[in-house]
Amino acid sequence: MNMMTDYSAVIMAGGGGTRLWPLSRRARPKQTLQLFGERTLFQMAVDRISPIMTQDRIYIVTVADQAKVLKVQTPSLPQANFILEPSPRGTAAVVGLAAVILHAQNPDGVMAVLTADHYIADVKRFQDLLLAAYEVACDDELVTLGITPRYPDTGYGYIQSGESLGEYRGYQAFRVKTFKEKPGLTQAEEYLASGEFAWNSGMFVWKVSRILEEIERQMPDLHKGLKRIEKTLGGPKEAETVESVWRNLESQTIDYGVMEGAEQVSVIPADDLGWWDVGGWNRLFELMDIDEMGNLIDAQKTLIIDTKNALIYQDPEVDKDRLIASLGIEGIIVIDTGDVLLICHRDRAEDIRRLVKELKESGLDQYL
Repeated sequence: MNMMTDYSAVIMAGGGGTRLWPLSRRARPKQTLQLFGERTLFQMAVDRISPIMTQDRIYIVTVADQAKVLKVQTPSLPQANFILEPSPRGTAAVVGLAAVILHAQNPDGVMAVLTADHYIADVKRFQDLLLAAYEVACDDELVTLGITPRYPDTGYGYIQSGESLGEYRGYQAFRVKTFKEKPGLTQAEEYLASGEFAWNSGMFVWKVSRILEEIERQMPDLHKGLKRIEKTLGGPKEAETVESVWRNLESQTIDYGVMEGAEQVSVIPADDLGWWDVGGWNRLFELMDIDEMGNLIDAQKTLIIDTKNALIYQDPEVDKDRLIASLGIEGIIVIDTGDVLLICHRDRAEDIRRLVKELKESGLDQYL
């Protein structure tokens, strides 16, 4: 494939993945897990774009305590391409920081904003979509990739498509009429029924100059902080300035902070990718093979009797002689990591973050 020197990828890889606790921990965040074979989610994210991006055009934004393990997993990436945020402040700050750094290198550059915790089955189609999105972005559009909703999920943002903007590399681009973050169930059902809405995949492509313009217009405080950082880039005070700016930033997503009120936003339908946000344990039922009873079993030694629609997962590092036996259960999640045994109903899987919050408040940090 043709590699463009003015096209960069920024992979956001600083999340904790609390909904995949207890497998996902501070020392082993979600993106470093091997859920689908020998490659981690993070490695798969880098692998997907390497055929269309040279390694020096791939940037990783993460927090310091995760950077070390991510660097080990991708030794081909330049050390300088790991951008560290002092503490989590939301994706708006992440995008802004990366955009300022890339703008200093090339004011006319285009950046793809991607994540480290997605699963994509059709990698070739994904690469083609990123190249099409590049061409749309060159027309000063803020481009997002949209996924046709499969059901009324309240965990995704929704994008309403308007008129066609034409065809780019065989893919249609559409004007975005509205960009709505995470609606309630009733509204999500209405969006699904209308046929006009797509899920926001959280993947964006735009000129670095365009996104900085929108940040200046809609998030002036963030923009002022970014201008302070810009003056110190590459100098001895860069890290100190980033730290100082970060302390005063409010936590905000790029979706709420910029995209809902942005101008010249377009969407490219990105269907048939086999795309999933690996957001929680229930999501694995849609990504991995289940047995005839609807069970997803990934454990070393099991005895399963009269069990339906259950997830039983055992960390491969757990004692190989430990047996997990189930009898007469339905719709239950069991996660065994050796030091923690999680048992919850599938209907409550989204509430696992409550357990994580309670661990923090109870001083049980060794399990985080």
